[in-house]
Amino acid sequence: MDSTGVPHVLEHTVLCGSQKYPCRDPFFKMLNRSLSTFMNAFTASDYTMYPFSTQNPKDFQNLLSVYLDATFFPCLRELDFWQEGWRLEHEDPSDPQTPLIFKGVVFNEMKGAFTDNERIFSQHLQNKLLPDHTYSVVSGGDPLCIPELTWEQLKQFHTTHYHPSNARFFTYGNFPLEDHLKQIHEEALSKFQKMEESTAVPAQKYWDKPREFHITCGPDSLATDATKQTTVSVSFLLPDITNTFEAFTLNLLSSLLISGPNSPFYKALIESGLGTDFSPDVGYNGYTREAYFSVGLQGIAENDVKTVRELVDRTIEEVIEKGFEDDQIEALLHKIEIQMKHQSASFGMALTSYIASCWNHDGDPVELLQMGSQLTKFRKCLKENPKFLQEKVEQYFKNNPHRLTLSMKPDDRYYEKQTQMETEKLEQKVNSLSQADKKQIYEKGLELQKQQSKHQDASCLPALKVSDIEPTMPFTKFDIALSAGDVPVQYCPQPTNGIVYFRAFSSLNTLPEELRPFVPLFCTVLTKLGCGILNYREQAQQIELKTGGMTVTPHVLPDDSQLDTYEQGVLFSSLCLERNLPDMMHLWSEIFNNPCFEEEEHFKVLVRMSAQELSNGIPDSGHLYAALRAGKTLTPAGDLQETFSGMDQVKVMKRIAEMTDIKPILRKLPRIKKYLLNCDNMRCSVNATPQQMPQAEKEVENFLRNVGRSKKERKPVRPHIVEKPTPSGPSGGAHADGSQIIRKLITDPTFKPCQMKTHFVLPFPVNYVGECVRTVPYADPDHASLKILARLMTAKFLHTEIREKGGAYGGGAKVTHTGIFTLYSYRDPNSIETLQSFGKAIDWAKSGKFTQQDIDEAKLSVFSAVDSPVAPSDKGMDHFLYGLSDEMKQTYREQLFAVTHDKLTSVSHKYLGIGKSTHGLAILGPENSKLAKDPSWIIR
Repeated sequence: MDSTGVPHVLEHTVLCGSQKYPCRDPFFKMLNRSLSTFMNAFTASDYTMYPFSTQNPKDFQNLLSVYLDATFFPCLRELDFWQEGWRLEHEDPSDPQTPLIFKGVVFNEMKGAFTDNERIFSQHLQNKLLPDHTYSVVSGGDPLCIPELTWEQLKQFHTTHYHPSNARFFTYGNFPLEDHLKQIHEEALSKFQKMEESTAVPAQKYWDKPREFHITCGPDSLATDATKQTTVSVSFLLPDITNTFEAFTLNLLSSLLISGPNSPFYKALIESGLGTDFSPDVGYNGYTREAYFSVGLQGIAENDVKTVRELVDRTIEEVIEKGFEDDQIEALLHKIEIQMKHQSASFGMALTSYIASCWNHDGDPVELLQMGSQLTKFRKCLKENPKFLQEKVEQYFKNNPHRLTLSMKPDDRYYEKQTQMETEKLEQKVNSLSQADKKQIYEKGLELQKQQSKHQDASCLPALKVSDIEPTMPFTKFDIALSAGDVPVQYCPQPTNGIVYFRAFSSLNTLPEELRPFVPLFCTVLTKLGCGILNYREQAQQIELKTGGMTVTPHVLPDDSQLDTYEQGVLFSSLCLERNLPDMMHLWSEIFNNPCFEEEEHFKVLVRMSAQELSNGIPDSGHLYAALRAGKTLTPAGDLQETFSGMDQVKVMKRIAEMTDIKPILRKLPRIKKYLLNCDNMRCSVNATPQQMPQAEKEVENFLRNVGRSKKERKPVRPHIVEKPTPSGPSGGAHADGSQIIRKLITDPTFKPCQMKTHFVLPFPVNYVGECVRTVPYADPDHASLKILARLMTAKFLHTEIREKGGAYGGGAKVTHTGIFTLYSYRDPNSIETLQSFGKAIDWAKSGKFTQQDIDEAKLSVFSAVDSPVAPSDKGMDHFLYGLSDEMKQTYREQLFAVTHDKLTSVSHKYLGIGKSTHGLAILGPENSKLAKDPSWIIR
């Protein structure tokens, strides 16, 4: 009932030691003692969820035991609370009277969350549309209110809410249900009496007239047009989500209103040219007791707020009058059919999230999962009453007085004001302390530091052993055949539930250098501008009616044996129901042969949306942007990755979005098409059931025969090309006729890695830090040792230094196929100190101060990722894209098992120390006077 973030702080705290497992951090310790494929905790507006998954039955019991004990019997000692909630630290430890600084994981997590203007908008939208109860506060915690939370409040909240009477359990998978029920009963339920105290959320009182609010946010540092940074939306309160059929209907109706270029609000708002993209939280939101629908625009001029509101009203009137075309409704129902059949690796997780909110308010979860019967009922209602949907629009949108207009504009002093309020709050707190209080807090701080630096005995926690890991991996069978003459196609039979997955990879080797920065934009718009006789609206309709989506993405694929060798290309991906395969392949033929690049106005719309999405994504993915930039000068592939998906790409897109004349960019697209959309340097793959394969072969052959080839042979732009056949072996790879995939890789024998340090100055109160080191490729035996080392450094050193002591939301080390070893931090109050922690972590690794137990735990953690489930649609993809056979992956597996203490210290010395390999550094975050004065840093 307040914004102290009590449920969120509790979410972190209960995972920090319990009666049965009294060690400091069971949650993070279990990441290394288990083969879990997922472990986390989430706090929503009105529930906290503790999900985990694993494919090992013993591991499932272990994790269930730790989660049950943590949730219901945590050690809520005061010290633990300070540790995870926030931390008090002195500027000068010798003087207890110096100002205290508030720091902490939850505090910095939420400060980071509220650097995201979309998050600020969504939060206010919910608070103001549902103002009467719990939805009017910030369940995650408002950074200015978090310090008000007391230990007593925390304990009280746990007593009231963390009780089996208020809990729900969900399991999904093929382990016996009886075993789960028995364990849940014995370890938790049997130890409690039923509690009558209600935590139900009452219904929101309906307003008798609409309301309007204005808020402010931080400026968009990447926007050049300061006059167009306002966001506005109109939102309507809808019925209770436990009315499952009404919720299902309104969710569908919402998609019809806003999804894709044929929807009424896309035509009215996005194509008006007034803004860059829909407002945050657009569409149906069913995560609160009463759902709501929201629609509006971001990136508009302040004086267009009224215009947007009028457009929303006018669109509602038009929908009531005209309704929707049958094809639009069919396309949507087709989408649901595909969603019900498509299997992802996290299918159970998705179901949990889908039912959580409704079940939390005592809705029927089983009814919610019976989508087939909901669809049947929906079709029946439409048949009986052709105006069924129009009447819903009239009822819930036109005649609904519970509507909110929310507008937000940037304030250049937003972060300055936040800091000022934080400083004032701190001064006020410090001034209210007596000398005795200060002394006590100071001593507590020292005690905390001592506790944090103490070796943790985790022997009370259950653990799997390395011997519990399967020594061999299952192999995937597939065939390769040449189609239409010389195009290799990989056929991988899988239980895909009647869906066909098609992919094509086309090389970029002949593309002129000056066109490279525009490849991601070309990929974004290629399937959205029309093709053949279809304009962009008709094309969107066909894609929705006949496929589960068609996507095009640029890829930079590392070589497994040479760091300076890589493959560059574009991946075309799509899926469809078996009956629609000819239509889907015909659409691809039209996109390849006759793409339309004439729609200048729609192109502008797509560019604006794309640029806005990239810019909005930085607060969530800042650590990835920092790592890409830090690796830019270490390998030739790193440079291209930064061009395609780093800060360079964000800036290119922002610049294009603000051009008054966009024709010169549009004219580049047909040029890129000429080099890319042919089958000169192409390979394809199909994943489908064995029964579907004969038809798939026929359709792929037709497609490849239809796609043009270059009239003259085009020479690669880069001179050094290596032809590399993918390995063949018992798992498949070569066909009876000896067909193989030949990858054309670029190599750069003259490449010299160099160090570069970049600081992107952004108006955020937190930092994202990345340091990259050039090491070795995947096939080098040292790569496996570096993989284990990264995990070891994360769990045994960086987590403590960066998260527990430094207060960052996250941090760690990783090494990928590219051979780049990355140290990173996320939503971090520090920057230079974190880089120093990275240095200390490397010294720690070189010193070998870790045990065999530590190494075994790191192996378990690495194998949980290596062996994580692969969806039927993705089987064989490592071979198709990267040229990795199952035999190579098995060899790598054996190298992981064989990692020893000596190998770990050896690779630490060999690659990570200063002067051993080239390092790159990057920071995204606020102005920093030390970095500004240091000439070795490039300030952007």
